[in-house]
Amino acid sequence: MSKIDELIAQYCPNGVEFKELREVCEIKTGQQVSKIEIQQNPGRFPVINSGREPLGFINRYNTENDPIGITTRGAGVGSITWCEGKYFRGNLNYSATIKNSKLLDVRFLYHILINSQISIQKLATFNGIPALNKSNLEKLTIPLPPLPVQQEIVNILDKFTELEAELEAELEAELEARHKQYEYYRNQLLTPVEVDGKWLMNGVKVEWKTLGEVCLKTENIKWKENQNIDYQYIDLSSVNRENNKITETKIINSTNAPSRAKQIVYKDDVIFGTTRPTLKRYTLITSKYHNQICSTGFCVLRANQKLLLPKFLFFILTTSSFYNYIDNNQEGAGYPSISDSIVKKFLIPIPPLAEQERIVGILEKFDSLVNDISIGLPAEIDGRRKQYEYYRGKLLNFKKVNE
Repeated sequence: MSKIDELIAQYCPNGVEFKELREVCEIKTGQQVSKIEIQQNPGRFPVINSGREPLGFINRYNTENDPIGITTRGAGVGSITWCEGKYFRGNLNYSATIKNSKLLDVRFLYHILINSQISIQKLATFNGIPALNKSNLEKLTIPLPPLPVQQEIVNILDKFTELEAELEAELEAELEARHKQYEYYRNQLLTPVEVDGKWLMNGVKVEWKTLGEVCLKTENIKWKENQNIDYQYIDLSSVNRENNKITETKIINSTNAPSRAKQIVYKDDVIFGTTRPTLKRYTLITSKYHNQICSTGFCVLRANQKLLLPKFLFFILTTSSFYNYIDNNQEGAGYPSISDSIVKKFLIPIPPLAEQERIVGILEKFDSLVNDISIGLPAEIDGRRKQYEYYRGKLLNFKKVNE
């Protein structure tokens, strides 16, 4: 028998009482605060409002030692926050102030609310901006076991939380290390060195040419000649920066095409985002998007395959030398960009096609290994979270008294 079982047998063998939140807590809304107000009054007190993370830091506080918050509106409605010490509670965050600490442990209430988030979100309305009404929240029922049972459960769940956080940090650090390792080897493979006046890449002689010299001309669509034809539109937001793949497109035609929807792309084109270019939006066009349309926010690079393999070109765009060039040549402070003509002046090393193919084969294997890890480690993190949620649910599942 576990210590929890022993305590339940000792203090509440016939079950526990359930009470509405309003009976044990005082629910209050915080105070109105704006981002401008935070910027004009910087300080050390976190502003807790509609998100899990602070909205900013301000020079005053309105809450002290009342750590639990519940998001009242927006996409995160019903989310539970925890902030110790002094802070500023915004108007999109309810307090859950315990009325009698001899009956209810604040950390136990926090775990109960976290475990009840789905139930809390069901109390919200979703007509327009999601909102959680105070009167609905106050009707949420929670178990109220004796304090010794609450405190033991808190000890267990806090240890679980700490262990989970440590494990996540270790897994994320490992993932980051693998990415850096891959980037290092990729840069090594794609960076030539000068030996006795000759440029060599992995021992093979290379020529230097600009992207403009090794890429073919591309064309824009003429909407007047393409009436009543639907196209998939690749906007800047369509390209996932994490995996460099197209994840979402819009269907457009001559009647609703945005002004930037002009460039025709073919299979094996490489497109690179020239608006805020250091965000690294680039991808290789697959057959799925052959003869479709992309935004003029991309530079379309169509490799002359007599000189350059498309996949080799794609990997060249991942190198630190390319991004150093982009960083040094972008213009504009608030909304930086780089012109297609400047991108195409970038010099790249061109080894023979056979060597390009060999390098691509190596990098694809590296890419596959890193992607497998990128899938595997987050899946392991998710599995541990679900395991924690399962045990938390078991610990917080109580029988009603005399049920």
